[in-house]
Amino acid sequence: MFRPETILERKSTLFSIVVTGVIAILALPIIVPHLFHGYHLAHIFLHVGGITLAVFITVLAVFAYYRLKTKRLLLSAIAFGNFIGAEAVLLIDATWPTIFDLDMMSISEVGHLLTFVTLGLLALGVFRND
Repeated sequence: MFRPETILERKSTLFSIVVTGVIAILALPIIVPHLFHGYHLAHIFLHVGGITLAVFITVLAVFAYYRLKTKRLLLSAIAFGNFIGAEAVLLIDATWPTIFDLDMMSISEVGHLLTFVTLGLLALGVFRND
């Protein structure tokens, strides 16, 4: 009998679901229009892979937090969730580089700033004493 809890116990099944879900969501708007663009497609797949791994680790961190309820795990879950945002911003910059520029800074700088915030949150989680 299938139980939803078994998805979390089998990490390979969860990873397969995450990969399928991320690629299914990003296929039509991002992957298919750039299918024959050579190295540009490789750059896009680099960010799609980053989003996939970030979603997978975020799901694991959130469920670990619900089990153990420590602030270290909460900071880690928030950090990996922030990394999803950073990779999404960098994917948008890789896909449409000149469309979404902000006034004071480019969107790639926003993505790099979010990545730096992710590292800061992970450092807080590592050095925190619970």
